[in-house]
Amino acid sequence: INDANVKDLGLAWFADYDTNQNQHGSPLYVDGVIYVSTARNVVHAFDARNGKRLWTYTPLMVPNPNLGLVNRGMAAYNGKLYMGMLDAKLVAIDAKTGKAAWTTDIVPESLGLGEMRKKYTITMAPRVAKGKVFVGGSGGEYGVRGFIAAFDAETGKELWRFWTVPGNPAKGPDNAASDSVMAMAAKTWNGEWWKWGGGGTAWDSINYDPELGLIYIGTGNGGPDAQVYRSPGRGDNLFLCSIVALDAKTGAYRWHYQEVPEEDWDYTCTSSIVQADLTIDGKPRKVLMHAPKNGFFYVIDRTNG
Repeated sequence: INDANVKDLGLAWFADYDTNQNQHGSPLYVDGVIYVSTARNVVHAFDARNGKRLWTYTPLMVPNPNLGLVNRGMAAYNGKLYMGMLDAKLVAIDAKTGKAAWTTDIVPESLGLGEMRKKYTITMAPRVAKGKVFVGGSGGEYGVRGFIAAFDAETGKELWRFWTVPGNPAKGPDNAASDSVMAMAAKTWNGEWWKWGGGGTAWDSINYDPELGLIYIGTGNGGPDAQVYRSPGRGDNLFLCSIVALDAKTGAYRWHYQEVPEEDWDYTCTSSIVQADLTIDGKPRKVLMHAPKNGFFYVIDRTNG
């Protein structure tokens, strides 16, 4: 597009969605088809040449009403589309037919969460890398414990889980990828935070670095927002409002950078993370760039935090 041909630009086609409710997800273009997720986890496939609707996926579910009806998008990989559902399921949709290939519950009863599991939902766009689908849940302000988990892209089997805030110390380890750092994180909390859930949900940003083999997640606010309730006596409350780097293959902790210690203002640090190679003080640096809600812009070394 340049100054000579811009005059020729015009509407080629348009397609209406079946709802005027919130639209948060960016469309995906794959092999001549545009895929878009709308409110209530409805997905449409359009021929990119003419806008013809190829199929529509309409799930049968009872959405968790706490966080509205939005969906922030999907991931595409190896002939499938991956979407987080409002009832805390992860679904793989056949990109040609619009039929579900598999569905898995990201907060199964085997986690022993009790009534807490009913408060989870998924609004984020999953990410896919190296045959794994990465996704986290929403609901930090409604009494859930944040996490990020990886699932096999072909089968939906859970491969690892990293909890972003510590659980009840009396219950011991979670048998999760986060076990090695939960004792350290627990030292930054006070009182009986686990009764509130803790928050720290990873509900939007996940970024993958293929060279370092790391994923970077942005975590959200505490649950409840006011620290005086969830952690009397204060403390940094790790890993709330942080960038956390994990080994993409195993989920093992590599580093974290907490952007808002003692998070008390709903400054969720879940906005998009951008990778870049910059020259700083005359030296090449591999960095992350991030702008959360607290009014600061961060440039962080992505190799070590």
